[in-house]
Amino acid sequence: MALQRFGFIVKGAGYEPSEHVVRLDSPLISTTMVGVATCEQALPVARQMVADGIQLIELCGGFGPLWTARVIEAIGGAIPVGSVSYGPESIDQMYALFAS
Repeated sequence: MALQRFGFIVKGAGYEPSEHVVRLDSPLISTTMVGVATCEQALPVARQMVADGIQLIELCGGFGPLWTARVIEAIGGAIPVGSVSYGPESIDQMYALFAS
C-alpha cells in the first residue's frame, strides 16, 4: 500500500488545533498539518489523525524523543510516528532562535 495520507503536527506559540489546520492535496497524496501550542495537545490530534485514516505522522523538532514516544503510546502504535531532528551543525542557530 502506497502512502496516500500523511500527517504533520507542528508546535508553536498561539496555535489552536481546532483552528490551525492546513490540507495539501495532490492526485497522489494528501497531507494534513495541524498546529498545537503544547505537546499535550498533540495527543488527541494524533488520535484523530489515526481515526481519519492518516497513515504516517511526523512531528516537528519541538517535540523531541520523549514526546514522540508519548504520541506513539497515545495512538497505540497504530501507524508510524517520526520526528524532525537537527544535527550538531544547527545547534548554535537553534539556540539563537529560542534563547529568549
